[in-house]
Amino acid sequence: MKKMLLLLVIALSVISCKNENDKETTTDAENNEASKEVVIDPVHPLDHLKQYSGEFIYVDNAAVLKGPNYIFGVNLNGKAEELRKLVEPVKTDPYDMVPVIVKGDIVNKPEGTEGWDKIITITEILDVGDTPSKADIKIEDKKS
Repeated sequence: MKKMLLLLVIALSVISCKNENDKETTTDAENNEASKEVVIDPVHPLDHLKQYSGEFIYVDNAAVLKGPNYIFGVNLNGKAEELRKLVEPVKTDPYDMVPVIVKGDIVNKPEGTEGWDKIITITEILDVGDTPSKADIKIEDKKS
């Protein structure tokens, strides 16, 4: 009987220690989550935005930023218009895509609207390539 009681006490001790470790782990996870909050510097308010590198195209009042594993529609704000003007002299064809690096904010498209699932609002233009990207497929008109 004493052995059973001793085993029961040991089992309860192990179980209670395990629960304390789980509570500490949860607290650490909550602390890490709290430390991930974005703190916006009032002097440099755009520093928290991510940088995106991709190919930019602007055609018929619509713009797209295509990266290695994403495609974003571009919110046509003042910075997008500025980028369009910077890209225009680089293009050799109206459908050329030009490599760019920008900072921006990504949001989901509004429900019930057409277009890309994610929309980038460009907030800063970091770099514009000086040659158009090489086209994957080039479509040419054949003269008969």
